[in-house]
Order: sequence, then C-alpha cells, then structure tokens
Amino acid sequence: MTSTATDAPRAGGTPGVPPRPWWLVAAGPGAVLVAVLAVLLGGTFSGAFAALGGFSDPGALVRYGLPTATVLTELSVSVTLGALVAAACLVPPGRAQSRLLTTAGGAATAWALAAVAQLVLRYANISGTSPASPAFGQGLAQFVSELDLGKLYLAIIVVAALTSACAMAVRGPVGALWTTTLPLAALAAQSTTGHAAGAADHELAVGAMLMHLVGAALWVGGLGALLVVVLAPADPERPDGRVAAAAVARYSPIAGWCFAAVGISGVLNAWIRMASIGDLLTDYGLLMLIKVLLMVALGGCGFAHRMWVVDRIRRASGPGPVRRLYWRLLAVELLLIGAVSGVAVALGSTAPPVPDEVPVDVSPAYQLTGEPLPPAPTGARWFTEWSLDPVFAFACVAGVVVYVRWALRLRRRGDAWPVGRTVSWCLGMLVMLWTTSGAPTVYGHVIFSGHMVQHMTLAMLVPLFLVLAAPVTLLLRAVPARKDGSRGPREWVLGLVQSRVGQFFARPVVAAVLFAGGMIAFYYTPAFEFALTNHAGHVWMIIHFTLVGYLFANALVGIDPGPHRPPYPQRLLLLFATMAFHAFFGVVLTTGTSLLVADWFGNMGRPWGDSAIEDQQRGGGIAWGIGELPTLALAIAVAVQWTKSDEREARRRDRKAERDGDAELVEYNAMLARMAERDERAEQADRSPDRRTP
Repeated sequence: MTSTATDAPRAGGTPGVPPRPWWLVAAGPGAVLVAVLAVLLGGTFSGAFAALGGFSDPGALVRYGLPTATVLTELSVSVTLGALVAAACLVPPGRAQSRLLTTAGGAATAWALAAVAQLVLRYANISGTSPASPAFGQGLAQFVSELDLGKLYLAIIVVAALTSACAMAVRGPVGALWTTTLPLAALAAQSTTGHAAGAADHELAVGAMLMHLVGAALWVGGLGALLVVVLAPADPERPDGRVAAAAVARYSPIAGWCFAAVGISGVLNAWIRMASIGDLLTDYGLLMLIKVLLMVALGGCGFAHRMWVVDRIRRASGPGPVRRLYWRLLAVELLLIGAVSGVAVALGSTAPPVPDEVPVDVSPAYQLTGEPLPPAPTGARWFTEWSLDPVFAFACVAGVVVYVRWALRLRRRGDAWPVGRTVSWCLGMLVMLWTTSGAPTVYGHVIFSGHMVQHMTLAMLVPLFLVLAAPVTLLLRAVPARKDGSRGPREWVLGLVQSRVGQFFARPVVAAVLFAGGMIAFYYTPAFEFALTNHAGHVWMIIHFTLVGYLFANALVGIDPGPHRPPYPQRLLLLFATMAFHAFFGVVLTTGTSLLVADWFGNMGRPWGDSAIEDQQRGGGIAWGIGELPTLALAIAVAVQWTKSDEREARRRDRKAERDGDAELVEYNAMLARMAERDERAEQADRSPDRRTP
C-alpha cells in the first residue's frame, strides 16, 4: 500500500515519516569523537611540540578543541556547498529549493563560527601558547595581519560569512549557482595549506588537494542536501514525492564524479610520496595498491546499488517509499565513504618512501617557481616533459567521456552525429591536456617563449578544435529538457547562450576586441606577473585565454547557436584585421628591449638558452609566426562554410522551383515583360502626333 501523509503514526514518530536511524543522528558527534580518538592514539601533544622545536603544550582545550573545530568546519562547508548545488541543479523552484537555501545559509553561519574557533586554536597549536595567556591576543593579531597563513584563515572566515549572507538573500537557482563560487574559492585557498603546501611537486599536490576537498565536500554535502529534500514537507503542487525522487536520481552522476575525483586525487597524493615505480613494493606502495583496488571495487558496488535504488525511486509513488529507499541509499553511501576514508587513514599513518618535507633547493628557479629548473628545451622534450595539473587533466578526461557518451546516446536512438566532430573534440581535449600539463606549462614558467607557446595554443588552436565539434548542439540534442522547472546542464547552457550577457560577449566585434585587446591588457599590466607568481592566477590565465579564443572562433566559424554572425566577407575582414593587430603585437615584442616581469624571467639563473630579453624577442616571433597557421585554418574554414552556404542556398532554390514550377523565375520574367511593355507604351506616346511642342 502506498504510504501517504495520512498514515497512522509510527511508534513515537511523525506520521508518514520513517524513523531516523540512530547512526545518522550520531554521525556528527561520531566524527568529532573519531578525531579526538585519533589525537589520543597518535600520542600526546607535548611530545609532538617537543619534536617541532621545543614548543610548549598549549593545553587540553587546544588538544581536543582543534580537531573538533576542524571536523565541524569541514562538515559545515560540505553542507553549504551541497545545499547550494542542490538548489541550483537538483530541484525546481518551490518549497524544497527555499529550504535548501535556508539550510545553506545556516550551514555557512556554522562554518564561519567553526572557522573562527579553528583560527584561534590553530594559532595556539602553532605557537604553543594557551588562549588564556596574557600575550595570546597580541600574538593572534600579528598572526592574522602579518603571516600569510593567518591572513588565509581570516579570508576564509570572511568568505564563510559572505556565503551565509548571500544564501539567505538569494531565492532562485541563478543566485544559488553564483553563491557556490564562494565556498569553492575557500576550498581552493584551503588546498594551498597543510601538507600540500610543503610537499614535493607543489602544484601537483595543490591541484590534487583541491580535487579531493571539492569532491569530498560535494559528495558528503550532496547527501545532506538530499536529506533536507527527502524530509521536507510535501509541496502542495507536487504532493507525491516526485521532487525528492528526481533529486536523488540527479544526484547520482554528481556522486559518481565526486567519487572519481576523491579516488584519483588520493592516488596522486600518494604517488607524490614515491620516488619510483619500485616503491610500489614497499609497505606504503602496497597499501596504495590496496587502496586503488578497494576504491575500484567499492565504486563498482556503490554504482550498482545507486542505480538499483534510483530505479526503484523513479517507480515509487508517494513520499513514504521514497524516504525508505533514500535511507538505504544513504546508509550504503556513508559506508562507502567510511571505507575509503579508513584506507586513507591507514595510508596516511604509514611512512612514505619520500618524506613529506620541503625539498632543499637553493637554485634561483626553484626559489621563484617552487619547481626545479627543467632541462634545456629540445624538439623531443616538448613532448616528454610533463608537470601534471590534476584539475585540468581531470577536466579534459571528463570532457572526452561526457562528449563521447552523448554522441553514443544519439547513435543508439538512431540519430546521426558526424564522426569528424567527435574527433575534433577529442583532439581539442588532447591538445588542452598537453598545453596545461606538458612542456608548454613546464617551460612557460621559466622562459617567455615557452609561455607564448602556451598562450597561442590555448587561444588559437584549442578553441578551433572545440568550436568545430559543436558541443552546444550536441548537448541540446542528447540531453532531454527538464519539464519540472529545475535547471540541468541543458537549461544552464541554453540560458547562458540566450542571456544578454552571453549574447553581448559572443558578438563578433566584442569577441575580436577581447581577443586582440586582451593581450595588451594582460602583458602590459600586473595581470601577467600575477599569473606567473600565483597558482590561482595561472588557472585564471588558462581559462581566460581559452574562453576568449573560443568566443572569437565561434563568432567566425561556429556551428552552435549563439551570436548573430555577420556575412562571410565581413567575417574574413574581421579575421584579417584582428590578425594584423596580433602580428603588430608580435613585432613589438620582437623589436622590444624592455623585459617584461624582469624580476621573474631575468632571475631564473638558467645555464642554458639565450638571455631573457633574447628569449622574449623569440617569443614575439612565436606570437607572430604560430598565429599564421590557425589564422590560415580559420580563413579556410570561413571560405569552406561560405561555399557550402552558397551550395545550400542553390539547392534550396532548386527544390523550391521543383515544388512551385519555378514560380520565382516565371514571376521574374513576367516582371521584365511588364517593364518592357510599359517602356514600349511610353515610347509610342512620345511619337504620337497629338503631342505638340510648345
């Protein structure tokens, strides 16, 4: 029998609501208890402080309060992020969405308070000073005002408070989506602290930590958001539980990608601490292999179970069965998370072959970049030198997987999708992977010419492949539209393409100005130095170059719906005008004698290659020369599309003529006949004898 809100109350419970399992109620306190037990089992803090250089024990409050505050901070930011994503992507406007935004605001408030406690206790832990000490306040003020770590923790508190205010203020999916950028920014900042900040392969460690933090937060927070949706009172407009059922089904692919991000980042973090493939035979290496195998097995079991539950939930009627199935899903997901975390704890308690310490390297290049100076670039090394960026590598692999799945979905239902477009997309992702994790990134940090190779590839070559793959068209054809008012990938992309902001930046002239003028704004402002010296700036640079290049290529040869593209002659004129400006920029660099970011490129201490200014001049030649091939390719693409457009127009006219008996030509001939007849009558009138000249 279908369960409804009018069912009889269950022993001591709310009518129609299944009893909450005790283990769920105890999940938060249990996490705190586990953290405290980990401290106790790991030895006393006094011994730890002595090992760190004689710091005194700050007291029991810090010993037990710091892990507690840390756990509460992580749980609250997870719930905040999960609730915001659920409000933006999983549920339609209504009661459930409102409750999710309220939950996000409350969780963000708890996050801010816990972060304050964490900051105070973290300083006490680092300094070995008890919070009751008279000098504690002054030291804490110096910590947050003078040290980078203290400033970072203070910034996270501000972001948490701002997130709370925004989540309470917005009431819609657009506001919810924009608000998610705040906790994501805080997690990105957090990824630069702790072990990742001092490990070898700094950027790899930071990227892997970011993937781990975001994946885990969204995975756990998504479960909490679903709990809010499932336990929410039935919406009067949707009283049968369809909102909760749809939310659980839509969360499943998100959980799958989060699982992949957490697993891959964990393996990368472990791999950093091994010197060679032979270290797999050590205790640490064997544990890592066990973790990988266990992750694969758990992931397969979890995916199969999730699909089974989602299928049952889709067929369920009424909120009661949906809630019971959700409890089962939640139990298995928490067991999965716990098992993965247990293996990670075991791995973390084992000494790695490579100690997690800051490498000793006093070379100028290492002091500037945090990485050892690469060998001199040769033809082969442009394909053999790699410095993996986990975030962009994960994004490239995910892009290929999603695109191919959509293309196969069309083929399974009998719709055609050109193979050439799929090949173009895969090539674009492959070139993107090489540009962000290969030699362009390795040498782009130390020589200007390497940076220019990265710039030109991101701005001109990668976008051309992506634009010709028509990803928006594939999305619109492969992903069904949602009919309940919620917003999925299809609705978000279509809304962006059709929005005023999207239409403005997609205009050909605007895209050309951003493409050409953006180079001046980047290289001759502090933005260039920020991109070199800061990892966040480096990420922003990659996204900026790729996005601007995509907008420009899409305005000229795009297949996707979007901007109002000008006639083909004007497109060619716009292309050559932009490339002329680009060539002028390359000439300025080639003939210039002033070194850009001299404190960076001029102090690398390279024993190989030309001087910094000569290398910059070579970079100008690269900007001028490499741009010729993509420009030629764009010109050819415009010409080919122009020819095909004329051919399509000719075929259209031929088909129309066959349908109506060439009525257009008949009408045209009739018009000419009427004009000739009128002229003949006028001529006869002029020769008439009745006309008299005055």
